Amino acid sequence: MLPKESTVYHHIWFIKNFKQRIIIESIVVGLFAGAVAIVYRYAISVSGFFHGEMYDLLRTKGPAAVAAWFAVLVFTGYVLGIMARKEPMAGGSGIPQVKGILLGYLKTNWLSVLIYKFLGGVIALAVGLSVGREGPSVQLGATVAQGLSRMMGRMRVEEKYLITCGASAGLAAAFNAPMAGVVFALEELHRNFSPLVLAPAMAASLTAAFISGKVFGHRPVFNLTLVRPFPLEHYVSLVFLGVVTGFMGTLFNLALKRTRDIYEGLSFIRREFRPVIPIVAAGFMGFYLPQVLGGGHELITSLIEVKGDYAPGILLLILIVKFLFTMASYGSGVPGGIFLPLLAIGAIVGRIYGSVVLEIGGLDVDYVRNLTVLGMAGCFASIVRAPITGIILITEMTGSFSHLLSLGVVSFASYLVAEALNSPPVYEMLLEFLFAEECREGLCSAKMEWEIVEIPVCSGSAADGVRVRDLKLPDHCLLVAIRRGNMEIIPKGFTRIYPGDYLVVLTYGDRAAEVNELMFKVAADLKI
Repeated sequence: MLPKESTVYHHIWFIKNFKQRIIIESIVVGLFAGAVAIVYRYAISVSGFFHGEMYDLLRTKGPAAVAAWFAVLVFTGYVLGIMARKEPMAGGSGIPQVKGILLGYLKTNWLSVLIYKFLGGVIALAVGLSVGREGPSVQLGATVAQGLSRMMGRMRVEEKYLITCGASAGLAAAFNAPMAGVVFALEELHRNFSPLVLAPAMAASLTAAFISGKVFGHRPVFNLTLVRPFPLEHYVSLVFLGVVTGFMGTLFNLALKRTRDIYEGLSFIRREFRPVIPIVAAGFMGFYLPQVLGGGHELITSLIEVKGDYAPGILLLILIVKFLFTMASYGSGVPGGIFLPLLAIGAIVGRIYGSVVLEIGGLDVDYVRNLTVLGMAGCFASIVRAPITGIILITEMTGSFSHLLSLGVVSFASYLVAEALNSPPVYEMLLEFLFAEECREGLCSAKMEWEIVEIPVCSGSAADGVRVRDLKLPDHCLLVAIRRGNMEIIPKGFTRIYPGDYLVVLTYGDRAAEVNELMFKVAADLKI
C-alpha cells in the first residue's frame, strides 16, 4: 500500500509497473473509442446524403421552398455558433485540442466536449460545410479515453497514454487505417517514436479497426486495386508534383491563418453568427456547384475513378471554390476536420497536374489516377508536416501498395518545399491560436500536480553525449530514469546520455509543456 503523502514515490512506482496494465487498458479504450467513432462515421454518412437529396428536391420546388430552406440554414448556423460558444473546446478540428491536452496546455470537460463535438460535426456536414470526419473522430476517441481514465481514477501520466490510444483508435475507425492511427500518434501527437507509446496505440488502433471492419467491411475507403505502379522513367514528374503540392500546402496554411484574422476582424458580427456565413454560401453552391459540398469523399472518388469528363477549366474552378469554401467553413469555428478537405484539394491538384503531363505526352492516361492519389499525399505532407503518416494513411485508404515508392517521392519533395518556405505545421499553428483563445476563456491548464514526461534524445541534439550533471532542465524538474533499449538506468551525475535514450522526467503539471518543448527543440536542432 503506497502512502498517499508520497506523490513522487507513487509516480516512480507507477512507471515501474506501467506496462503490466496499459496494454489491457488500451484495448478497452480502443473498443469504446472505436465504437463512438463508428457511430459518428455512420451518422455523418447519413447526413452527407441529406444535403444532396435536399438540393435535388429543391430544384423541383418554387421560390417559397428555397427561401424556407435558406431560413433553416441561417438558423442552423446560429445553433452551431451557440454550441461553439458554450463549449469552445468542441470547435474546429479537434486534433489541436488533443495535442494541447497532451502537452499540458489545455484542460477540458470530457463529457461536454463529447456531446457537442458529436452533434456539431453531424450538423455541419448535414448542411454541406467543407469539413471532414477525421479530426472530430480523433478528438471523440481521445475524449472517450479521458472519460474512461477519470472513471477508473487513473493518474495524469497514465491518462495521457490512454488519450493517445483513444486518438489513434478514432483515426483508425474513421478511415479503416490502423497503422495510420499508430503512426499518427507517434509522428504528430508525440513527435517521437517511443516504444511506450507504440504498443498501447497499436493495441487500441487494431481493436478499433477490427470493430470498424465488422460494421463497414474490410474494404479500403478508396478502391484502387487496378492501379499499376508508376513507371520509373517518369519519376522526374513526381518531383515536380511534390513541388507543386508543397506550394499549395504552404498557401493553404497561410490562407487558414489569414481567414482566422478576417473572422476576428469582423467585430460587428457576434461570434455565434459566424457559421451563418459559410452555411449560406453552401446554400448557393448546392444549386450551382454541389461538388464542393461536404468533406470531399465523393469528389475524390469521382476524380480517382476518372468518371466524367472534367475539363481543365472546370477542375480549376472546383479547386478555387473548394479551397475558399474550406477556409470559410473551418475559419468560422464549426466542429469539423481538415483532413478530407485538404485531401480533396490535393486530389484536384493531382488530377490537373496529370492532365497537363498527359497533354505534354509520354504518359499513359491510366497513370492520371496515380497522380490524383499522389497529389493527396503531397498536400498532406506539406500542410500537416507528417509525411510518414500521410504515406501510410493514403496507402491504407486506397488499399494498394503498388505506389508506395512514388508516394514517398512526392511526400518528401512536398515536405521539403514547405520546410524551405518556413510554412508552420497546420496543427501546431492552430494550437497556438487555440491556446491564446482558451487562456482568455480560462481553460488553460495550470494545476500543480506531478507528471511524468518522456523526452527522446536525438543524434546531434543538445543532450547528445552530455553527462547528467551538465544537462540543463527547467526548474522544478527531476530526472528519475533513463531508458536505453530494454534497460532502465538510474541517473547519476557522471552518467552519459546517448542518442536513442529516453529521459524520464518528473515535473509539475503546469511545467510539463515547458519540458516537452525540449523535444521540439531537438527536432529544430536537427532540421527534421
